[in-house]
Amino acid sequence: MRILHTSDWHLGRSFHRVGLLDAQEAFVDHLVDTARSERVDAVVVAGDVYDRALPSLDAVALYDRALHRLAALGVPTVMISGNHDSARRLGVGAGLMGRAGIHLRTDPAGCAVPVVLADDHGDVALYGLPYLEPAMVREEFGVRRADHAAVLGAAMDRVRADLAARPAGTRSVVLAHAFVAGGASSDSERDITAGGVAAVPPSVFDGVDYVALGHLHGSQVLTERLRYSGSPLAYSFSEADHRKSMWLVDLGPRGEVSAERVDCPVPRRLARVRGRLEDLLADPSLDRHADAWLEATVTDPHRPHEPMARLRKRFPHVLSLVLDPERSDDDPLASYATRLRGRTDRQIAEDFVAHVRGTGPDEHERAVLHAAFDAVRPGAEGPGTVGAGARGAGSAAAGTARTGEA
Repeated sequence: MRILHTSDWHLGRSFHRVGLLDAQEAFVDHLVDTARSERVDAVVVAGDVYDRALPSLDAVALYDRALHRLAALGVPTVMISGNHDSARRLGVGAGLMGRAGIHLRTDPAGCAVPVVLADDHGDVALYGLPYLEPAMVREEFGVRRADHAAVLGAAMDRVRADLAARPAGTRSVVLAHAFVAGGASSDSERDITAGGVAAVPPSVFDGVDYVALGHLHGSQVLTERLRYSGSPLAYSFSEADHRKSMWLVDLGPRGEVSAERVDCPVPRRLARVRGRLEDLLADPSLDRHADAWLEATVTDPHRPHEPMARLRKRFPHVLSLVLDPERSDDDPLASYATRLRGRTDRQIAEDFVAHVRGTGPDEHERAVLHAAFDAVRPGAEGPGTVGAGARGAGSAAAGTARTGEA
């Protein structure tokens, strides 16, 4: 059976205030063309279909067109909700859509009810595990600890029990939206640690033939049977070196897996440059970045005059400016930056709370802090958005500023 594995579409998301809807539509075209040309038997989408719980009308319209086109091909599609999606909203009409071959799995209670497809070698059971927020599903799965490993482990126990009751030789595929230990993250994923330890061990998924993962935006192989497809588009400059793709997976008669990457269309290349402003403006080796979406880190000891305006004359598509001034070792700000290096904004904020009142934040306060940082991180939409503005408490304190205009 041939399966096309994708995830993390984030329909409606922008990139440093540049709309990506046209690029996302081009990806949908590519997905449908690939499904047709490669004669796939199923498309699986491992969560984060939308970028927000209340997507824009344009994003919903694109999603609707994608589903209609896949249904018209006659290619069964299995799709789960991710941590960016509203599971309830994404799952509206699931029963009706299932009759058209679009199988939405957004209800945790249905994680052990597979979509069963067949080929010349027998049945393949596809189980959809939507994103499981530990605090929200703890009672459903009857676990004592509200953490990701516990709830995913309980969900997989149900999957294995259902699989064991099926005819011998039934092959299995699991879709899951989770942070699995060994995966490499980027700046554009929303943190999911508020519900407990974020990473789950790969062993949670033992007993199935292929696991189609979503959440991390880089395509990666944890084991031959455990893969992230990654997002089809880059959503942060930390993904500048990513090769955006989908997995074309062939599941053999005994569950053996072979897979190849299918590259996704790139709307514009990303690049990052670093140095003093005059060097960035004069270095001939940087000519290759003239057409790229660019992040420029300017290291002048003192803020230069109108850096963004001057950079745009050479790099018309510069989107992000980071000010990271060079400092001498005896500079107090340099010493402070050294102490903060390697620490996240959230860790710095928690340390500040502990410094002010003598005790660190409790679990509830930590969740509030995490939610506040999620709301203002670059790439977020709506009130509190920081498009190309301040990076956060840690970077600003370290003497690094990020701006969209000089």
